[in-house]
Amino acid sequence: MIKKDKLGFLNINTTLYHTRISCKFENRKPYQPADPRIILSFIPGTVLDILVKAGQDVNKDEELMILDAMKMQNKLRCSMDGRVKSIAVKKGDKVSKGTVLLELE
Repeated sequence: MIKKDKLGFLNINTTLYHTRISCKFENRKPYQPADPRIILSFIPGTVLDILVKAGQDVNKDEELMILDAMKMQNKLRCSMDGRVKSIAVKKGDKVSKGTVLLELE
């Protein structure tokens, strides 16, 4: 038996629209902003160099590591002031998109 879509309200930029709401939409995972303390790889690549150590204090915009991806060396910078809690990769590791590279306190 096929479930029919329900009528409901959809809020887009504070404007309410009365429309059909699909089961897929109703059961979707709610949006959660990314945690700025967890640094993820944004592209698959190889860790060329790690410029910080666990326990080291870091400042906003300080370089954390260098990731080689598509023949380009990408310098990953810190998005906030903090302290390096842990480093999850080693120099030379191949990482995929979304891999946790390091965590800040």
